[in-house]
Amino acid sequence: MANNNNSFEGSSSRFSKRSTQELTKVEEIKRERRTNTNIAFYKLFSFADNIDKILMFFGTIGATGNGLCQVLVAVFFGDLDDSFGLNRTSNVLQEVSKVSLRLVYLAIGSGVAAMLQVACWTVTAERQAARLRVLYLKSILRQDVTFFDKEVNTGEVIGKMSGDIFIIQDAMGDKVGKLIRCISMFIGGFIIAFIKGWLLALVMLTPIVPLVLVVGVMFIFMSRQASQSQKAYSKAANVVEQTIGSIRTVASFTGEKQAIEEYNKSLQKAYRYGVHEGLASGLGLGSAYFILFCNYALAFWYGGKMILEKGYTGGSVLSITLALLNASMSIGEASPCLAAFTAGQAAASKMFETINRNPEIDVYNNSGIILDDIRGDIEIKDVGFGYPSRPKERVLNEFSLLIPSGKSTALVGGSGSGKSTIISLIERFYDPQSGGIFIDGCNLKDFQVKWIRQKIALVSQEPTLISTSIRENVAYGKDCATKEEIEAAIEIANATKFINSLPEGIETNVGERGTQLSGGQKQRIAIARAILKDPRILLLDEATSALDAESESVVQEALDKIMVDRTTIIVAHRLSTVRNADNIAVIHQGTIVEEGKHFELLKDPEGAYSQLIRLQEVNQTKEQLCLDDSQHLYTESRPESSNNYDTTSIKGTPKTRLPRSSDTRLKVSKKLEKTHVTRLANLNKPEFPILLVGAIVATVSGSALPVSGLVYSNILKSFYEPPNELKKDTQFWSLMIVVIATTLLISSPLETFFFTVSGCKLVQRIRSMCFQKAIHMEIGWFDEPENSVGGIATKLSADAAIVRVLVGDTLAKITKDLAAAIVGTVIAFRASWFLSLIIIAMLPFMMANMYVQNKLAKGFGTEAKKYEKASQVVNDAVSNIRTVASFCVEEKVVELYKKESKGPIMAGTGQGMISGISYGITSSFILLVYAASAYAGARLVQDGKISITDTFRVFLAVFLTAVVIARSSFINDFKKAKSASASIFSILDRESKIDLSKEDGLTLDQSKGVIEFKEVCFAYPTRPYMQVLHGFSLTISSGQTVALVGKSGCGKSTVISLLQRYYNFDLGQIMLDGIHIQDFNLKWLRHQMGLVNQEPVLFNDTIRANIMYGKEDGDATEGEVVAATKLANAHEFICGLQQGYDTMVGERGVQLSGGQKQRVAIARAIMKNPKILLLDEATSALDAESERIVQMALDQIMGSGLPDLFEPEPRSPSGATCAFTLAAFLSERAL
Repeated sequence: MANNNNSFEGSSSRFSKRSTQELTKVEEIKRERRTNTNIAFYKLFSFADNIDKILMFFGTIGATGNGLCQVLVAVFFGDLDDSFGLNRTSNVLQEVSKVSLRLVYLAIGSGVAAMLQVACWTVTAERQAARLRVLYLKSILRQDVTFFDKEVNTGEVIGKMSGDIFIIQDAMGDKVGKLIRCISMFIGGFIIAFIKGWLLALVMLTPIVPLVLVVGVMFIFMSRQASQSQKAYSKAANVVEQTIGSIRTVASFTGEKQAIEEYNKSLQKAYRYGVHEGLASGLGLGSAYFILFCNYALAFWYGGKMILEKGYTGGSVLSITLALLNASMSIGEASPCLAAFTAGQAAASKMFETINRNPEIDVYNNSGIILDDIRGDIEIKDVGFGYPSRPKERVLNEFSLLIPSGKSTALVGGSGSGKSTIISLIERFYDPQSGGIFIDGCNLKDFQVKWIRQKIALVSQEPTLISTSIRENVAYGKDCATKEEIEAAIEIANATKFINSLPEGIETNVGERGTQLSGGQKQRIAIARAILKDPRILLLDEATSALDAESESVVQEALDKIMVDRTTIIVAHRLSTVRNADNIAVIHQGTIVEEGKHFELLKDPEGAYSQLIRLQEVNQTKEQLCLDDSQHLYTESRPESSNNYDTTSIKGTPKTRLPRSSDTRLKVSKKLEKTHVTRLANLNKPEFPILLVGAIVATVSGSALPVSGLVYSNILKSFYEPPNELKKDTQFWSLMIVVIATTLLISSPLETFFFTVSGCKLVQRIRSMCFQKAIHMEIGWFDEPENSVGGIATKLSADAAIVRVLVGDTLAKITKDLAAAIVGTVIAFRASWFLSLIIIAMLPFMMANMYVQNKLAKGFGTEAKKYEKASQVVNDAVSNIRTVASFCVEEKVVELYKKESKGPIMAGTGQGMISGISYGITSSFILLVYAASAYAGARLVQDGKISITDTFRVFLAVFLTAVVIARSSFINDFKKAKSASASIFSILDRESKIDLSKEDGLTLDQSKGVIEFKEVCFAYPTRPYMQVLHGFSLTISSGQTVALVGKSGCGKSTVISLLQRYYNFDLGQIMLDGIHIQDFNLKWLRHQMGLVNQEPVLFNDTIRANIMYGKEDGDATEGEVVAATKLANAHEFICGLQQGYDTMVGERGVQLSGGQKQRVAIARAIMKNPKILLLDEATSALDAESERIVQMALDQIMGSGLPDLFEPEPRSPSGATCAFTLAAFLSERAL
């Protein structure tokens, strides 16, 4: 019966969970529908300056002129037709020469116009995109913390800065010039047509309405699909950011499989929308071609009739038809431009919404009170507050507190009681819903935000550092800080000694989120940063929680010094640190239950403060006993220690290291330059049948235009025949054009569909493979600056998209161009091999110019890669937004971003100029070849070596083939894809030194848990010449609890990292049950261990999902989740939340207090049911009561006969069977 009840309860819980998730999903869908509106296209240019306007003006003039030049080509071709058809005598050469000379003049004009078109639009797009990046970054940094809690996450921002911005730039660049050129061709073509023969032109206008309808429907559908695709890729980018940004947690819990599945789900959605978009494009293009070619058939048939009835010439019919041909083909040419505009609008929609958003707490708003200085009197009056993401859950209830100037006030109480919330309100990260906060009698809301924050310094419970040098991290505390000021702050924070021991000293890069430093070292850097700020109000949120005993006492002394004459608010769980506070406020459930000085509060033995003191005294008694025992044991064992360890072997430790990944990457990339196309083809091998069918269809589609040239030559011939033959032949050949139109109607959608499927599949596969490969890399790989979150996100977004263009659009173009070239060449040679050879002899000039363009032009893939450093700046700033806001370094971040972006911007501008010049010369060469070909044909006709009909066939075959090739940009696409594929294969080709994906290795049915370190030497890969462990030896028996204590940076956390195989050690051995840990299956090995970090990392998901992450594959019952949270003392506070276990924790758990996050992390570790428990300051963020209960739970788990290795806070190694002090490890053993 009990089982039935439990089953019923579990079913009810799961039903409740599904219901909540369904409601959340419905709300998300509604929100997406509200925001699913693209911005107007012209608004993309909202941030153009005067120089951009000038560039756009000349670019528009150039594009318009270039389009009109193409229209004039139709007029000159009509003149050439009449010169050949009407002059069958010796006058042919003379008449043709006149027209050829006009073509030469037109070539010069076309070259200048084409150069202006491409150069001006490309340069202005680069400039405006650079400005848009900065504006978006400014707007992101300008937003209040509520915005990051509810509306955006770091992954989305990185995705937009490293991917979407290039889509917007493409929509603002030469695509606009192409569209203007197309419009110019469209309008100019109709004007010429009506001048030459309005009646025939009027007949040819009949298909405009159906053509507009087809293009319009295609555009609307593509717009919707592009928008959905962008959302799917944004979700994928968020998965990348969360996974790579928390890679140590992911590796510890073997969560790689879950991350890959989540990432692949988003990619599958994006693939589906991409295929729909491609199918819509193909259907629209095929329908447009059908309408246009049917129109040509009508034109030639009706043109023949006009020759007979209205006296039109064959040349005038040709000019009208070619003019309208150019006009109509411009619509097809505009299709990719419209697709780019649609994608650009979809990408810009959210960015512009952010740029235009005015936050309630605006750091850039210069209005507000600015005083000469402040005294620092703080009054919190009847404040009521609930976090915006959970507005119905009150954290503070009519909270009131008076903090006098120059005095220190301590806030103590249980985790989640509202202590850190007070800090956030004083920093004005949020505004209270009721009541007010007053500084020197003025409402905090009335001050200028930036000015008042400059008077306040915050040292958080979890120190956040930027991925730059120690010096620059400290310098964030003050603008234009001198070297002496920085060094003085470091000295006060007791950080000088460890910094000087680093190879690069103060210039040492701290790594992403400070991963290259220990927790205590990071905290001291954060304290130095606050000291440099010299604030009037000092906020210390567990400022010394991560320090060892010695460092804590020194830093506390330093803090006591700088607290003098400053208003100080101290949030602490460790009550010994607040004994000297001028006032202590005990907070419970958002209200003050007790207030007074330390000894005053102790007078009430039943008071809340006295109860907290008694709880900690119990822990301190245990601590003292443990320390006494440890000292006694250590004194007895000293002589033995000196005999067992010999330092001479350490002196001979070689300093040679394995080559760094960045060294091997250069060799790999050079090799890839030659083989990337073949390798991409291999990656697309599963779609080879689809590509083959697509290539066959594309061949048919590409052959249509040269074949139509053959048909046109026969029609031109019939225009100069006797009336009866003219009428008969024009009817027949017009029907042949209808056949070609039908072929294109069928082939275009099929071609686009097949290549889109192949291209989208390749992108999906590349992104999935790269992500899968990346997250299986060893942790040392992520320590490299080039493998930051921003850099990897760029490779997965921009580079993969470029490769998709190569396989999708470009492969289709190549196939069509090749088919057109072959068919056109065959037609031309059958007509006249001699004239064909003359024309082909001139083609190398065009090919040589295209080769120069290929060599000089820099692709967008290279630009995206160069922006990796800039993307990392964004990642650091957004992921640490509270630190950025607290220290008012928004402008400094923007300046750093500008600095990192300067090189790519200059490269892009240079590319634009070179591309413009190359395109201009190419455009001129094409027309010069036409002029020379016409002259050569006329000379051969005059010499009687070729007929006029064959001249038409050769000329039209070459002309239409050249049109296809000239309008193709696959050479540039190849350049882009070459660089992008090299970037992608640099990830795919690198073999991880510690690869979780490998299935080989030993597994045991049952691990005893005997751990042994033998003479282990280790240095971090990024600092190979700085040894962290020197011949480290330690044995941990099964069921034994061992505590590692010592100074910050002495190697405690390193031991845990090596045991989890985050890194490979240089010398020595680490054994589990007598077997080398390298011999075990890595996934099995990590499953035996449960880790609770010093700084808990939670994912932006529900509490339930975060806890279930501890279970393999995330498959856990509701009962297991509840049991784990009860053991971790988390069930009660979770049930107190409005959405309970379905509460979103926010990015990096910002919606929970430090203690709440730590308890969720402990519950996650408990869910894993590990054989070996690794606790790295696992209870450092808990209040006394929670710590006591959680410690009991941990003791219960550790009492199950399993080994436990933990790095305790210096106050509580109680209960450890054996404690090892790692401070000055070598010198201690040498005594």
